[in-house]
Amino acid sequence: PPMLQGEINDITPEKNPYFRFCEAKFWIAQLDGKTVGRIGAIIHHAYIEKTQEKMGRLTRCEFIDDAQVVDALFETAENWCKEKGMLGVLGPLGFSNLDQQGLLVEGFEQLASVASAYHHEYYHRHFERLGFIKEMDWVEFRLALSRQIPEKAIRMEQAIMQRYQLKVVDIKNKKMLRHYGQQVFQLLNKSFYNLFSFVPLDEAMIEAVLDNYLPVINTEFVKLVMTQDERIVGFIVPVPSLSKTMQIAKGKLGLRALISLLWSRRHNDTIDTFLTGVDPEFQSKGVVGLLMTSAQRVMIKRNMLTVETTGMLENNQKAIEFWKNYDHIQHKRKRCYRKMF
Repeated sequence: PPMLQGEINDITPEKNPYFRFCEAKFWIAQLDGKTVGRIGAIIHHAYIEKTQEKMGRLTRCEFIDDAQVVDALFETAENWCKEKGMLGVLGPLGFSNLDQQGLLVEGFEQLASVASAYHHEYYHRHFERLGFIKEMDWVEFRLALSRQIPEKAIRMEQAIMQRYQLKVVDIKNKKMLRHYGQQVFQLLNKSFYNLFSFVPLDEAMIEAVLDNYLPVINTEFVKLVMTQDERIVGFIVPVPSLSKTMQIAKGKLGLRALISLLWSRRHNDTIDTFLTGVDPEFQSKGVVGLLMTSAQRVMIKRNMLTVETTGMLENNQKAIEFWKNYDHIQHKRKRCYRKMF
């Protein structure tokens, strides 16, 4: 489960900079005095302006397997969106692509990564029962890395750096990552701009993201690719898996969870690729390979040879084909649904 304080901050306008151009409302369902479900609805004015489509977003949908409960939640959220002039809803989606998005439809037996979420199998059946249809899927892979980087990958790494005059930069500490943070996320804006559901982050949002995630990032794994004039053209942010730590925490970072967090940073066998981005000008020039080869050296050193990718849009063939170069399985699928009023 997510951290409780983070969830509270996300739905508090004074704490969440996205409320500067989003409206949102949240509800819970109770049965016999017990909370049995929740749902939120977002009017994302920036995304509506970008797409010119008046669609609300359903978010944070959790419920027991009870049609009466589910119907009440969705009817309430949909009616609010109608009152706001929306023509339909998409979801589950959050305030941004760094928020939870998509509903698990394959991989129910798998452990969710910290950048993802778990949903019971009955969730998607209720969405479809209520007339929601598929809008877009994300797929996730598990990779098994070899203990030695292939000679071919090393030769390609050297050739790409020489041909395009690029260099790989290691992040030494959090101060260095903070220094490059704005530039990294401006590149994220550029590389993700045309992707489904994406809205660019401004400086205030970037600072909020850095504040939230810097404490759990092990900078040893973070790699940047730069031109000779110090322009960032690619980045990868892998993190030692925090899934088991989050299970121990149960929403609160107590002493036991803190010990698990510190332990997992060094003693772990799994890495989550939290974020990866490449400048569109360099997306066919092997930059992702540079990033992954460089990060893999650290993973081998730390004996972390299992990699969980974050969700990739099913139509992002370049990204999917890259990960298929590794020993892999595609083990999870999440879905965004659409419903017109």
